[in-house]
This record gives sequence, structure tokens and C-alpha cells, in this order.
Amino acid sequence: MTVPVDAPLPERSDARPGATPDDVFSTREPVVLRGYAERWPAVKAGREGGEAARDYLMGFHEGATVAASFGPPEAKGRLFYNESWTAPNAELVRIGLAELLDRILEEGGKPEPPLVYLASTTIDVLLPGFHDRNDPGLGGRDALGSIWIGGPSRIPAHQDLPDNLAVVLAGKRRFTLFPPDQLPNLYIGPLDVTPAGQPVTLADLDEPDFEAFPKLKDALAAARFAELEPGDAVFIPSMWWHHVQATAPFNALANYWWRETPVWMGPPQNALHHAILAIRNLPPEDRAVWKQVFDHYVFSDPGEAAAHIPPQARGVLGPMTDANARRIRAYLLNRLNR
Repeated sequence: MTVPVDAPLPERSDARPGATPDDVFSTREPVVLRGYAERWPAVKAGREGGEAARDYLMGFHEGATVAASFGPPEAKGRLFYNESWTAPNAELVRIGLAELLDRILEEGGKPEPPLVYLASTTIDVLLPGFHDRNDPGLGGRDALGSIWIGGPSRIPAHQDLPDNLAVVLAGKRRFTLFPPDQLPNLYIGPLDVTPAGQPVTLADLDEPDFEAFPKLKDALAAARFAELEPGDAVFIPSMWWHHVQATAPFNALANYWWRETPVWMGPPQNALHHAILAIRNLPPEDRAVWKQVFDHYVFSDPGEAAAHIPPQARGVLGPMTDANARRIRAYLLNRLNR
């Protein structure tokens, strides 16, 4: 069963590695890039089938083991929680890449295949030299390239902080995307115990239970989908929710993450956890006050809150620089360690 979404993502066919129009990655809207990597040797191998893709990838591998997820057929390919909600429903196992790929080829075509899945493994570490022949062509963007390989799988809707370009190398992928504002309608699970690193929706989008998750209908009404084959790519802007389903017996995908903000800014998730600690359980009237404080100092025009203070005296309210970021971190460390 597929996610019940009928509205397709917008598509373009004018983007290629090193020759992508400027507006593609500067927009905050997702877009499918048909044929983006069609000239990659990895894609040509993927179009020949799982065994050809396996052989091509193994040509770069130098023997290191990988951490792969193995789950029972009852999971129906869905990477989720175990019954006690304390860990994923799949076992993480160290295994050689050749053995893993053989297992995927062996298991992927079964009527009820088990979950066999390698997630988010750095390409330059696992497959040195891959990018010499399969260049993503992202210009000056300092992108981290990762590879995902497996049989049929379903990764529940989740967000990523960086911008994301996902390129199908082999098999087929169905992406279902939701705008960031759909958070209240997606029934997101725990923030600190997650199946695969990011909080995910608790709703099974392939078998939706609208009695348990009634607002999911609103999320699905706002969703967009795309079916991708080898060589196709999708650009997913920061914080867009995405549900990813691999549907072929053997699937491989490369993705590239980057942020346009300086590294010293740090991840906003840190601020969220600290706000949960310090603000969430205050009385309602106090929370209302702190909401106003955050609106004033964080979410309004950055220059407006300090415009009346002499520039030399603005401190952390002044322009954010590496030095100012260090001052804030030092202050926080000092306060948190008390």
C-alpha cells in the first residue's frame, strides 16, 4: 500500500551536476529534478539491476564493516519502535558490505521480505573514490554525502535541519513531503528516543488510522509526493517533513546535506531542549510572558530589539559572529554547570 497522497511535487528537467539554475537550491520549496544524475556510472549500473549496482558499489569498497538494521517481515519494511518504545524495531548489526548487499539481493524479492537496511553512511568513508566518478556538482556547498542501501523499506516522516538533495542510484523511491507547518498534524513521537536519529510520526502513513490520528487527514491534504527512478533527484529544503519508501527488491540512494548558516551557530534543536527544560512547565501566565520575550529577542527583526543600545554596548544582541557565539556558549556552560 502507498501513502494516500495524490498531489505530485513540482518537477524540473533543466538541472544537472554543476549546471543547476541558481533558483533551484535557493528556494524554500521542494522540487523533483528529473534525470539530474542520469550520466553517473553508478546510475547506469543501477538501471541494469541490483546485481550490477552491487558490483559497481563494491568496486570502491576497501573492506570496512558497516552498521545495518535487520527487522522481521512483520515490520513490513517500516523502521519504527519496538513494543516497549525503548529502541528501534530492528537490530543494528556490524556486517561486511559484501555480505550485506548479498543479503539484500537474497531477501528483497521475497513476497514478505524482512527489513535489511543500511542508513546514512558517509560515502567518502565507505566508498572512497565514488565521487571522483559520480560528482554531485554542488559548487561551493560544503555538502556531506551519505548512502542508503536496502530492500523494501519505509522510513516514517521526519525532519532534517540541513537542506537535502537525494539522488536515486538504484531501485525506486517514493517521497511524500509535508510543509514544516504540519507538525501539529503529524503526531510526532519522542524527541529523545528515536528509531533512526530524528523524531518521527507515530502514524503509519501507509495504513492510516484516522480514529487514533484524526488530524492526519489535514497533513495528507497538504502533502506532495514523487516517484523517483535511477538518476532522478529531489531537493528537500530544511525542516520539510519527508516520508521515504523504497519499493524495489534492491534500492540505493545517495543524499547530500548542507547548511547555508555558519557552523558556529549550532543546531536549533539545542535551544528547543533547553526551552523545554526551563519554560515548558512554568505556569501559563509565565509561559505567555516568555513567549513575548522570545518573540522580541529571537523572532523579530534582529536589529530592532537592540537599536536603542549603543553599538559598542550591545553584547550578545549585536551582530552574531564567531566571537559572539563563543561568548554565548561560555555563558551557557557556566550557567548549566552550576
